[in-house]
Amino acid sequence: MFRKASTLIIATAATAAAAVSGPATALADPVITPPPACVKLSDVTGPDFDVKQCGVSDVDQFRAGLENNGNAYCGPASLYNVLHYWGHVKKAPVGWVTTRVGNLDPLDQADYNVITNSIGRIGVDSKYDGGTKLSNLQTAFTIATKPARDVGWSTGVGNVSTATSPDFSGELAKRLNQGPLQIAYGRYKAGPESGSLQRSGGHIVTVVAAKGSFNGNTVQLKLSDPGRAGDHGVGDYLKNQSDYQLLDVTLTKKSIKEYIPVTDNEETAEDESLQPGTYRTVTRWELTGPQYIGSTRQMIENFNWFVMAPPVG
Repeated sequence: MFRKASTLIIATAATAAAAVSGPATALADPVITPPPACVKLSDVTGPDFDVKQCGVSDVDQFRAGLENNGNAYCGPASLYNVLHYWGHVKKAPVGWVTTRVGNLDPLDQADYNVITNSIGRIGVDSKYDGGTKLSNLQTAFTIATKPARDVGWSTGVGNVSTATSPDFSGELAKRLNQGPLQIAYGRYKAGPESGSLQRSGGHIVTVVAAKGSFNGNTVQLKLSDPGRAGDHGVGDYLKNQSDYQLLDVTLTKKSIKEYIPVTDNEETAEDESLQPGTYRTVTRWELTGPQYIGSTRQMIENFNWFVMAPPVG
């Protein structure tokens, strides 16, 4: 894969001519403006919030060596981003056996295979079965952070649902202020009854920044999405890490009528999926953005939060 250069130097015709025919004087190097550094934001005092974490990786989930080239490894890959933050920014000894996340650089090709194996390990620990659940990814976080607890670190993990939290976006901001989050959305299609929606799949991403108001109805997020690499489908993309990118999205609070079909029990002769399903009214936060346009509607359902603290003293 050919990477884009981080800077571009353009020599003007006049400069080129001076170099050939002008006096033999030294020319100063052109001044290149570096890209803006990430600035951590930590405003959660209210009534508005503005939070941003720096040093979060953006690893690709589509990788050679994972089942189906990582097509359903969004959960393990987005959790790796979380562990990268704690290993690199907070210097926590997180990892497995002799592998430590803090010693690996996703942008270094030499570390690509080890990171792929690490994402696969997270899949095993989160009981990957063609997909992963946020609850099992909490278990994978607990396993990966055991080396830290063994030397005195404390850890914590939890989940917040749109259906039960009275201030989902405000809770998201406060938890993000402690470290990056994993957030899950469902892909919803039209349900059997007019105006109803039915879940048809889902995706998990890493939240890096949030801006909005407590008890508000909208919030702006910046995401590291392991499934939306800039080089997806190009060249050897399954063998290379893409450049990091943050995707801007808006969440808008919605009350939806959700249709829940009956799941077939494979251990019975009857096909339970033929039975009529049920409806419920539930609160979701619809996700919209330039990179999230398709035939379904993306509805945020819940998020995992994570905390770690070094030994005291």
